[in-house]
Amino acid sequence: MSKYKKTVAKLALLTLLLSLNSLLATNKKTVLFDENHGQFFLTGKTGELDLSSLSTLFEKEGWVIKTSKSEITDEVLTDVDALVISGAFKPITQPEIEAILRFIEKGGTLSVMLHIGPPFDNLLHAMNVSVSSGTIHEQELMIGVHNIDFNVVDLKTHELTNNLKQFSVYGGWALLATKENVQIVAQTSEKSWIDLDGDNHPDIQQAFATILEGKIGLGHFVVFSDDAIFQNKFLKDSNYLLGKNLAKWLAN
Repeated sequence: MSKYKKTVAKLALLTLLLSLNSLLATNKKTVLFDENHGQFFLTGKTGELDLSSLSTLFEKEGWVIKTSKSEITDEVLTDVDALVISGAFKPITQPEIEAILRFIEKGGTLSVMLHIGPPFDNLLHAMNVSVSSGTIHEQELMIGVHNIDFNVVDLKTHELTNNLKQFSVYGGWALLATKENVQIVAQTSEKSWIDLDGDNHPDIQQAFATILEGKIGLGHFVVFSDDAIFQNKFLKDSNYLLGKNLAKWLAN
């Protein structure tokens, strides 16, 4: 082969590789982590309670990671495939809720991870989900001596629970589906309870949902009763597998 033909062949191969890389980049999906609602635990920090390990996990699963410290609007959600709101301490406003609902209706996916319930109340009510005013206390499968730290083993068949036998919660809130567009993915034992009046005694004892999944229009959402599941300190073993399943589910 002449030098000219070799040069042409190399250029053709380079062009093909560049085209393939461009195609792969185009096919990547983008996940936006909201940081505009008083969050203390962030993807860009490496503390025990931060989310840098979750961000790395998403990157390994092929996601492009973005963060936003702006109000959630239609414009902010442009070219975004999945939205994650974890550990909010400031309320999500009504205009933001409307933008989020439009985002889901058009085919976007949303993951909500609760540290406290009130900032999410109006958004969750709009999606037909309610949150308890007290944390879940478990009497089975406890982690250590604290009955608010426990394993969840009652898992329904779902993409989020693929190959998963359990996961761990470190202070979670009871979730309730209020309409048929929402389904239980995971729940506690029937011996778990909630204290509603602050006397540290059970007021309601039953199985409580810890993961709910729902559909609005063309899109889906998932609500986790505890944001600690995905924090650096706790994102290991079964919680890590749950994180991988989440990354895959959000992409679909």
